[in-house]
Amino acid sequence: MSVEMVELSVKAAEPLRPAGNLQQNRVFLDFFWDLAKPDQEVRLKAVENLIQYLKTNNKEDELEYTFKRLVDGLAHTRETARPGFSLALGQVLSAFEDVSLQSILNRIKEKHNLQGAKKKFSRNAMFGNLFGVLALHQSNRLSKEPQVVLGCVQLLQSLSQHKQHLKDLPTKTMMDILAEVPEEVFEEVLMGALQTDLESAFRTPEQLQLLLVALQRFPQTLKPKKLKKLLGSSTIINADNIPKITEVLKTAAHAVKKERILPAVVLDLLKLSLKEDSFELFWNKAITDGMLKEQPGPTHYMSFRLLGSTLPLLSAAQLKDVLSGEVMMNYGEHVVSAQKPDRFKLAPEMDVFVSDFLEGCQDSDKQLAVMVGFSSLTNRGYPVVPSVWKVVQHLQPAALQGYVEWLKDIFLQPQLDKLLDISTHKKKDSKGGQDQKEESVFRLRKWIVSRLASIIDNHQVKKQEDLIMDVARFVFFHAFFSAKKASADISETKTKLSVPIDDKTRAVLVNSFFGLLLSMHHMPLTEDATEGAAVSQKRVLGVTADGTMWIYHLVQYAQALLNQPKHVQSSQPFSPEQRQAWDSMLESVANLKKKAKKSQTAESSAFQQLFLLVGMHLFKAPEELLDIMKDLQSCMEKAQEKKAKKKKKKEATEQEEPEWVEVMVDILLSLLSQQSRHIRQVCKTVFSSICPHVTAAALTAILDVLDPEKDDEEDAAVVVEDDSNATQKKKTNEEDDEEDDEEMEDDKSDESDDDDDDDEDDDSEDEAMEEEEGEDEKMDEEPVDQNFRMELMKVLQQKNALATVEDASSDEDLDDEAMMELDKSLSALFSEQKKKLQAKKDEKTKLQKEKTLVREFKIKVLDLIEVFVARQAGSPLVLGLVEPLLAIIERGMSSGSDQQEQDFLRRTADIFRNHLCRSKVYCRTAGDRQGELHDLLEKLVTKSQKLSDSSVSLYYFSASLYVVKVLRGAPPAETTEEQADLKFMGNVDVDRVSTIFRNALCSFMSRRKSPLTAQMFIDLFVRFPVLCVKLLDTAVQNITSGVREHQQGQACVLVLRAMQSREVQQQLSGPQWTELCEKVKGQLAASLRQVGHAESKVVKEKAVKTLELCQFIVKHVRQQKLSVDLEPLQQVLQSLTSVIAFKKTGKLEDTYWAVMKHFGVTKPKAEKTKPEKETEQESGPAKKKGFLPETKKRKKRNKPVLEPAAGNTASTDKPGTEKGQGKKKQDKKNKQKRPNGGATASQPNPAKKSKTESESKAAKKKKKPKQKKEGGGQM
Repeated sequence: MSVEMVELSVKAAEPLRPAGNLQQNRVFLDFFWDLAKPDQEVRLKAVENLIQYLKTNNKEDELEYTFKRLVDGLAHTRETARPGFSLALGQVLSAFEDVSLQSILNRIKEKHNLQGAKKKFSRNAMFGNLFGVLALHQSNRLSKEPQVVLGCVQLLQSLSQHKQHLKDLPTKTMMDILAEVPEEVFEEVLMGALQTDLESAFRTPEQLQLLLVALQRFPQTLKPKKLKKLLGSSTIINADNIPKITEVLKTAAHAVKKERILPAVVLDLLKLSLKEDSFELFWNKAITDGMLKEQPGPTHYMSFRLLGSTLPLLSAAQLKDVLSGEVMMNYGEHVVSAQKPDRFKLAPEMDVFVSDFLEGCQDSDKQLAVMVGFSSLTNRGYPVVPSVWKVVQHLQPAALQGYVEWLKDIFLQPQLDKLLDISTHKKKDSKGGQDQKEESVFRLRKWIVSRLASIIDNHQVKKQEDLIMDVARFVFFHAFFSAKKASADISETKTKLSVPIDDKTRAVLVNSFFGLLLSMHHMPLTEDATEGAAVSQKRVLGVTADGTMWIYHLVQYAQALLNQPKHVQSSQPFSPEQRQAWDSMLESVANLKKKAKKSQTAESSAFQQLFLLVGMHLFKAPEELLDIMKDLQSCMEKAQEKKAKKKKKKEATEQEEPEWVEVMVDILLSLLSQQSRHIRQVCKTVFSSICPHVTAAALTAILDVLDPEKDDEEDAAVVVEDDSNATQKKKTNEEDDEEDDEEMEDDKSDESDDDDDDDEDDDSEDEAMEEEEGEDEKMDEEPVDQNFRMELMKVLQQKNALATVEDASSDEDLDDEAMMELDKSLSALFSEQKKKLQAKKDEKTKLQKEKTLVREFKIKVLDLIEVFVARQAGSPLVLGLVEPLLAIIERGMSSGSDQQEQDFLRRTADIFRNHLCRSKVYCRTAGDRQGELHDLLEKLVTKSQKLSDSSVSLYYFSASLYVVKVLRGAPPAETTEEQADLKFMGNVDVDRVSTIFRNALCSFMSRRKSPLTAQMFIDLFVRFPVLCVKLLDTAVQNITSGVREHQQGQACVLVLRAMQSREVQQQLSGPQWTELCEKVKGQLAASLRQVGHAESKVVKEKAVKTLELCQFIVKHVRQQKLSVDLEPLQQVLQSLTSVIAFKKTGKLEDTYWAVMKHFGVTKPKAEKTKPEKETEQESGPAKKKGFLPETKKRKKRNKPVLEPAAGNTASTDKPGTEKGQGKKKQDKKNKQKRPNGGATASQPNPAKKSKTESESKAAKKKKKPKQKKEGGGQM
């Protein structure tokens, strides 16, 4: 605003308006201040209010002043203010059309004259002119005054010379003006002014852009004849102009290097080439032969951006040509090389271009051409676009169908020569051509399988059920079968493989198929199927439109393949026994479907899923799952027989519970050992359906797996079962699943640049050497094997190579043959020793893997426990989970701290605390187990007192509260009286339970290191007020008898929480409550008398807790008008000020005065001045900040020192003199230390530190108080 103030002062003499009126109108002047504010909302509001004000008042002097201020503000020094003034000027000109634009343009030229402006303000003047023209343009009146248009264009032409400040803003403004000017005005007025710019169009990108805009707006004026006069040719894009255009494009590319955008002139040129039918010339000569011949950088990136931007403008044929040309090849090389860190990556931008094109394009042919073009860009067979490419969700159904067919065709008959392959890796020269081709085919097929799976997995993709089933059948067929002869019934046999599927590809197919199964298990209904469904209908997953499960369709397809051995061959044929298991599985599923038609239940659906899933896994691991399939079938038969018997007899006792449940649980545990997320989810679903039938033995079988004490026994069993295959499976699954996503990144990072390969090889060799050296060092660190030492000694002695005392002086050496034999013997010995060490290392690794497998298995088994607790929370069997879960938690707290162990512990603790103890549903039929539950309660509370870890003790204490809740049960519905509800404890033996918790409370109060905490007993008091009343006397006694101040303070907390409880007050109403208040009052008085002069934190905390209880007692007694004598308590409280040094503020002080307020004693106001001076003098040296001159310090210090020194012995004077002598140097040191806030003043004097060691400690102690007195007199 300084510039404006100067300008206003310069023109103050001009007779613009009566100064007095405007000075009085602060509202009007504030508009101009708001226009300069940085907040855009404030500026827009100011523009709106200013126009409204001017229209309402309609005063000429105010309008004149407005134009002056707005024109002045165009060159404001603040960047955010210029657009505000420019916008305001444009809007005011638009509102007051009687004001001439020419007058405003003249005012702008006069005010912001570049020739007359000082060098310091020339930049502001440039912006003033530019924003002035923008304001005139925003008024929407330029077309009505042609001469003003000409003036604006000429002004902008003069501004375009100052590119260092304005860049291309003047040219862009000219283009905006041309876009609104009529053709007549352009031809009559502007053509002459722009003649020079148009003739030099190929000089700069801005001038070429101006020509292109003029061509678009005024085609009648700039006809081919006119163009020939201007440029020498009737068209812009021709063979003669291509070199000039290329240079302009390079300039434009480098100009936007930092902005990373596509210049508008480039896209306009491409549109013009399409219009002039010269697209191929422009693309091949200007882009391919021009831009791409430069070094990789801005010109390449601009070409890639042009490729993405031009997709919506081209026809299908042109798309195919462009996407198979040099630009795509260079783009692929960029994607591969850009995977290294700190490299610019253009792939995200290209993804946006492709996504926008597919979303806006409705032509399926064009969509398919783009998808095929980008998928054909490969690196050693592996496409550079990710296998999970989200742009596919915008494809039309026809384009998606065509894309899937293309992927399948490429899988069956890989034609690598038709793909755009960028092989930049040097290693291709070292491999044979056939090996490289096989590797490329494997990589391509692997990507295609992942691509197909990701299409099905993405729920955003619009796909039909036929397409989903087609992909699933294709993957399944090639994972487990191969075609012998074409069959009309099986479409997968019609096309033969040009390259056979190898084992690696088959493994990828198998894993992808079971991933597809999981995706289909969670797949919602397609859009067509959901259109007719009711809105309120529950969302169904994993089924087709007719309600059949996806996996059932695939099982039927598998059965059709197995029934046609002439046409189809299995890669792993079933044995007769396995085929029988498959057939019986189909029969069981058929029976379940028949029963489901009569009464559809979740149980039958879950069992169908389990049968079908195990059946599909027979193709993957038939030997492992054969026994499981047999057990599953016999188990189902027994379950159905049991249900039939129940229907007939209706007399089932607990002893007659079906044994099939135990077998079923064993089956589920066996299936959980498989490394499959799908199996895990289905097992969880099946178990939730059989939860009502689970017996104690079945639950014990699950708990035995989790039992920490049986780890050694169970580890052996589980590991033997799963080590050979499960470890392998886990490794294969994880590698294959992750490799699908990471393959591209690995390839790109490994193959990015030819020049880096040798360095990487050298690095890998160096790393290998370092690893070997590290292993050797580890071997050296290990204790020497005595057996190995003995063997080495024997070898040396046999070859006479071991020096002895007798032949030590001999000069004879071994001959060559003997040395060779010795070398062989030593080599054999050391290689054998190395094998032994490696075997030990492998054994250790194997044990670690087995441990990891077992822990993963246990985490899965926790799923069953969680389901059982959630579904059967009211079952008596849940009580049997308490101790096993606590044992797991206790063991986990003391075991290893690796992540997997922590996850297992966290999951167990969550199930115990949130699903079991805090569940609103609990067992209410425990009446016949009272004795057992009371014993369990006592055991839990006793154990909680003996533990060393307080966190584990909390879990045991929470379990005891859960047992009390179970024993109490729910109150009977008939009782409506509040008292009856309050005292209801169900089957709880109140006296016994009270004794148990009382002993625990006494233990907490009497032990210095108790794992119990006050919060545990607070939870007990809140949840069970009856027990709270029983334990209240014990808590009151410990206010004074607690073993330490901490326990006494916690006793106060417990009593306070208990007395605040509404239920406790209702139970102890009347004389009992008065008696309790009397007891508490007496204990509080006795406790406050015990408070000593100690200033420790513990004592103060105890005092705060005691005072809080005092506050409640005093307030309650006064409110209820109880007959309790508070006089002794008041006396003790009043004497407390002499014991504890109260500060001005703090929790202790505030609580104390809050208590005393009930006695009518208020906190005294600090008005006395004398004590303040004394305290200032006493605390003077401690709070000394800053320095006085040295002479003053000496005078002030020496006066008080002489008086006490006169009565002392000579021995005390000597330190004093030492102190005085050392002070000069110390003051210099203190000046350096002063930034610490004057802390050095309270530290002992350095002269005292320099005393010899012969001085006694007693002398030092005597001297310290004296120094304090001396320090107090210094000030």
